[in-house]
Amino acid sequence: MVANMTGKVALVTGAGRGVGRGIALEMAAAGAAVVVNDLGSSLKGDDGADTSPAQQVVDEIVQAGGRAVANGDSVASYEGAHEMVRAAIDNFGRIDAVVNNAGNLRDTLFHKMEEDDFDAVIAVHLKGSFNVSRAAASFFKEQGSGAYVHMTSTSGLVGNFGQANYSAAKLGVAGLSKSIALDMARFGVRSNAVAPFAWTRMVDSIPATTPEQIKRIEGLKKLVPEKIAPFVVALCSDAGAKVSGQIFGVRNNEIYLFSQPRPIRTAHTSDGWTPDSVAERVFPMFEKDFYPLHRSGDVFTWDPV
Repeated sequence: MVANMTGKVALVTGAGRGVGRGIALEMAAAGAAVVVNDLGSSLKGDDGADTSPAQQVVDEIVQAGGRAVANGDSVASYEGAHEMVRAAIDNFGRIDAVVNNAGNLRDTLFHKMEEDDFDAVIAVHLKGSFNVSRAAASFFKEQGSGAYVHMTSTSGLVGNFGQANYSAAKLGVAGLSKSIALDMARFGVRSNAVAPFAWTRMVDSIPATTPEQIKRIEGLKKLVPEKIAPFVVALCSDAGAKVSGQIFGVRNNEIYLFSQPRPIRTAHTSDGWTPDSVAERVFPMFEKDFYPLHRSGDVFTWDPV
């Protein structure tokens, strides 16, 4: 087995259901001991914790002959993030991979979005990814190795309707991943972001009222969450040792490498710009290269395979 995780320890957040569950099971199948973290809350993340989803995944792993422990701490808590990393150290003696998968949704149109809707999503997706990554960083640095995988989204990379909070968080996650890759490369630590396409509780919450929306939802139902796991495990294994600072997408049997922002046009003047010269020269010069207001579904229009 090339992408082997034998002897390694992985922490997977939001691993009680959906994509996270698939990753935890695949990690264990590849030989890793797994800390299965899940708060067990609703999609909004505002109700009481229930660790039973995490424990159910642990039971599946143990019954298959693997090693795993459940953890119910919140990624939104800096102390909680340290507790889940400590669970890996206390139970298995080390930590080798962190998969930041935990998420919540508070979808609403921007002009109707409340501060709490924004803060709650940023706290889980972006701050949560920082919290857990930072908690593991000292161990990764000391041992001279480690792998991060952070879940981003085409809602942030491309755009989506009614998801200003989620889009901002997920594009922030891509930036966080790149910064970690740059800062920790000298310690043998790598960091990548993955945009998963999968039918999960979160996707199931998307409203569908028009025929077009209903058709899109039916297409999304074909996206199997377990299909994300093999790529994530490969990234975390030694086979992914030379892969860092990248943004990928996984959509059933398709794997994407996303572009990253770089300059595509320049305008220069020896006299310096004025508002009028910008309006007269720069806007017309750049206009043909402006990106349209695409949503994710406008870009990924073909049926998943």
